[in-house]
Amino acid sequence: MSPVHNLKINPQRLAQSLAALGQVGTLEGGGVNRLALTEADRLGREWTLARMRELGMAVTIDAIGNVTAIYAGTEDLPPVMTGSHIDTVRTGGLYDGNYGVLAGLEVVATLRDAGVRPRRPIAVAFFTNEEGARFQPDMMGSLVYVGGLPLAQALATRAADGHTVEEELQRIGYRGPAAVGCPVVDSFVELHIEQGPVLHQQGLQIGVVEGVQGISWTEFTIEGVSNHAGTTPMALRHDAGVVAVRIAAFVHDLALRYGGRQLATVGSMQLSPNLVNVIAQRAVFTVDLRNTDEATLACAEAEVHAFAAQCAAAQGVACSQRRLARFEPVAFDPLVVSLIEQETRALGLSALRLPSGAGHDAQMLARVCPAGMIFVPSVNGLSHNVNEFTEPDDLAQGAQVLLQVLMRLAQRGV
Repeated sequence: MSPVHNLKINPQRLAQSLAALGQVGTLEGGGVNRLALTEADRLGREWTLARMRELGMAVTIDAIGNVTAIYAGTEDLPPVMTGSHIDTVRTGGLYDGNYGVLAGLEVVATLRDAGVRPRRPIAVAFFTNEEGARFQPDMMGSLVYVGGLPLAQALATRAADGHTVEEELQRIGYRGPAAVGCPVVDSFVELHIEQGPVLHQQGLQIGVVEGVQGISWTEFTIEGVSNHAGTTPMALRHDAGVVAVRIAAFVHDLALRYGGRQLATVGSMQLSPNLVNVIAQRAVFTVDLRNTDEATLACAEAEVHAFAAQCAAAQGVACSQRRLARFEPVAFDPLVVSLIEQETRALGLSALRLPSGAGHDAQMLARVCPAGMIFVPSVNGLSHNVNEFTEPDDLAQGAQVLLQVLMRLAQRGV
């Protein structure tokens, strides 16, 4: 048996780490709230940095607050990187993002315990504001890290609470000195819960992720005329609310009509003045479109925008749009994907190739190095939910696959 296959991660230590980090920002009744750059995020960062330093890793913090820890190799080569994020949505679970970071640290702990140094260094990173729940766009830290978003633009991004990314980085002490935009990384592998039902429903152990579907987020604003609900004839109304709900219904029906891997969601909607007996003067809502095919995604966007304009004109209201995020579909490196599949099979685990329905930091790293992802099952497909859960055996198996893959990448020739 290869020496790599003799290395075994410690499932209990991994589970304890997940539980301990889950206590930072814990919600009453379960779940976690660690929105990016809040006090809870600061405390989560401090806990994770302490773990990195306990493992003797060299830690750097960059200008957007990304944290990278290096476990030195025997040669001074670009590192093989893993990691994810530790920020959460407002009602998050223990595993989304956190699992990928802590499993990476478990790999390092396993190597350290065994006295093993790979040829290439192994880096474990967590990226700022992956969720996009407080600042848009999501995956902000990794996008800045690879040079896909100017640092100044990211720092100037303002949350709904009025604070900018730069202000909050300074406040929590994570506006680091390291440069961004020109990373030197050999390869990147992210371990993550699936956040969907496929693996759990099919009784499979590992998802071999072939790529990430494209994402389009648009905020629509409809401006009508507020008036009395009991005295204004239907034909004389300029109702922002009715336009908003018609567009929302169109978005849903569009996804059903396209079929395949087209998804569409109106996840946020606010009416103003939001009174039971007053015609809505203003409606602000979001449209989330996703597809693994770029051309189809672009067609869906065009249809939604055309329908919104048509519907607004018919109701005599104004319609404007603001793009919140737009990422094209990403195909992961075929060699990394194959390596993940090979190591999964070598461990006797069942595997399925599938796309990711959610965005991940790995899709940003794929811009600058060979990248791939490993999924483990999410029970009932739940994520972004306080009841998010993955079985301990599945967590351990995913971390073991990660160890195998990272070592194969770190030991190969130049």
